[in-house]
Amino acid sequence: MKIGVLGAGQLGRMLALGGYPLNHQFGFSANTKDAPAASLGRVFLAKKKIDNIQALSNFADVITFESENTDAEMVAQISKNVAVYPSKKSLFITQHRGREKALFDKLNIPCAPYQMINSLQDLKAGIESIGLPAILKTATEGYDGKGQFLIKTTNQINQAWQNMNGVASILEKFVDFKRELSLIAVRSIDNDHKYYPLVENKHYEGILRLTIAPAQAVDAKMQKTAEHYMQILLDKMGHVGVLTLEMFETSEGLLINEMAPRVHNSGHWSIEGANTSQFENHVRAITGMPLGDTKLRQPYCAMINIIGEIGTTDKVLNMANAHLHLYAKAARKNRKLGHINITAQSKLELERSIKKLECFLPKSFF
Repeated sequence: MKIGVLGAGQLGRMLALGGYPLNHQFGFSANTKDAPAASLGRVFLAKKKIDNIQALSNFADVITFESENTDAEMVAQISKNVAVYPSKKSLFITQHRGREKALFDKLNIPCAPYQMINSLQDLKAGIESIGLPAILKTATEGYDGKGQFLIKTTNQINQAWQNMNGVASILEKFVDFKRELSLIAVRSIDNDHKYYPLVENKHYEGILRLTIAPAQAVDAKMQKTAEHYMQILLDKMGHVGVLTLEMFETSEGLLINEMAPRVHNSGHWSIEGANTSQFENHVRAITGMPLGDTKLRQPYCAMINIIGEIGTTDKVLNMANAHLHLYAKAARKNRKLGHINITAQSKLELERSIKKLECFLPKSFF
């Protein structure tokens, strides 16, 4: 099939790399001919965005997207002529934190206490109700720590609201968590479900830096609980493709933080680490193919993000169990330029391998 991707970043690039062995073709809507995915398919550029979207629609048998910040109404218009997966419904819910939380509440999926904020007065009232510490976030957009403000004292209230620039926001009670976990799953057109193992994510300055797969000390009950929440959400939204749930492990169990209706940074390990990567499974799902097995190829895996500058990649290339993925992006502070996947037969081997690559990670991780 001809697959159109709204966007041409590294996620589109990896979708194409996962889909070409299945004999699919790819096209991308892009703002520049130098986008990371540009060398992996047809690129539709135009002075007006609507023109390149129309050209992509004329090319494609099915369309998907890279980001939850994609225009939901545009997806609705495209879907009148070409199938779009995930659908507008998934996109509309997941691109707004308030709508996400409302769905969690409706489905009895636990999340942190929250209130929607549209003014300084709302923020003061919300803090009075929820208490401190609390996190103020923009209701839409914002990623890698952007669009967030941790409020520890009432003296920070005015500063926090100013930081939001007057946009609709959400106030969430700060969660005292043990660690951050995520679950990636995929649902097919005919309602088949596949789940990857829970993974542990470590962030630095709001950016994911290290993922361990599978997360250690996860019992069957915790995995099943996460899968239960995921299945409810997949089926309620009629979601087709990959869906990611980010969550906190707390002393009282799992609290869901937010969703991403797409392939996700915390699933990049699956390229070498799983029998079927998240990218291939997303392609399988949206094209009506059977879903692939999600079990790990080796007992232990990890993913290290390459942030800001590429550095000395020979260290990676000289390791038999490490795999380098670069995105053809120019270096820039805090920019994701690539990632490294590690596979290992033992926990000790994994730890030693990560230590060998410590130059790619914050010093505080060691």
